[in-house]
Amino acid sequence: MARLNYHHLYYFWQVARHGHLTDVARQLHLSQSALSAQIRQLEQNMGFALFERSGRRLHLTEDGRRVLDYADEIFTKGEELEGVLRHGWQRGRQKLRIGVLASMSRNVIEAFMAPLLGRSDVHFTLRFLEQGALLDALLSHRLDLVLTDREPQGEGEAVWQSQLLARQPLAVIGPAGRRPLGPFPRGFADRAWILPGRASASRTAFDAFCALHGYEPRVQGEADDMAMLRLLARDSGALCLLPAVVVRDEIREGRLEEYLSLPNAYEHFYAVTLRRRFMPAILPELLGRAAADYLGEA
Repeated sequence: MARLNYHHLYYFWQVARHGHLTDVARQLHLSQSALSAQIRQLEQNMGFALFERSGRRLHLTEDGRRVLDYADEIFTKGEELEGVLRHGWQRGRQKLRIGVLASMSRNVIEAFMAPLLGRSDVHFTLRFLEQGALLDALLSHRLDLVLTDREPQGEGEAVWQSQLLARQPLAVIGPAGRRPLGPFPRGFADRAWILPGRASASRTAFDAFCALHGYEPRVQGEADDMAMLRLLARDSGALCLLPAVVVRDEIREGRLEEYLSLPNAYEHFYAVTLRRRFMPAILPELLGRAAADYLGEA
């Protein structure tokens, strides 16, 4: 590949953010044909297409989205440097880039982030992605930290540093005041369930628990996203399987109730970083907190 031309990359970055050649050309004081030629040159140098056209708008290809991630990092840092040159250094201000598994509980994320809220010396960004994309971004130093409920495995294990933040018992959650009397499964025969997908470890644990008790649940629906399970638990009237911390607010408000906890079955929450010498100074402070500090569990 030819040496990267940062002028071409900058033009690509602007068009990718706006999605329209005409407006960007006007802002950059270029003709539309000149701008288009610059981007075509970048594509030729890289060896793949960055855009595909749909009507009058341009849409990023999959390769284009990857290039945009890097361009965002490059030119955002450049804009920060311009600000420093104009206004001077903001001493002590830290930047923390956090990637979060898209299906994780928002309650868990917010509780983990709580020490950062209201701090003028820390600027954080949150990116919600799937596990593979999170680990790729961590390995390429586009993220400082990943929050996930799946311990990472694969090629990067030698450089990842995975820390168990907390574990929460899996619980059967249902409408308040409708808990069946007596031990499971008495009183559960006609109840509808909304459960995690069959590929999840929590579903495997639940299926084993039901098999042990000779119980066949009437499964009304399945969802892999904790935020969605929370809404369904709150609004459907069905029973759901998830950690009680996910519906902590609804339990406090008296809308939901924890019926029982599955024995020896837990949802795990991990923080993943790279094994490296230098990291944002705020990270050890965040990672050093006990689970009780943000999940109410020792």
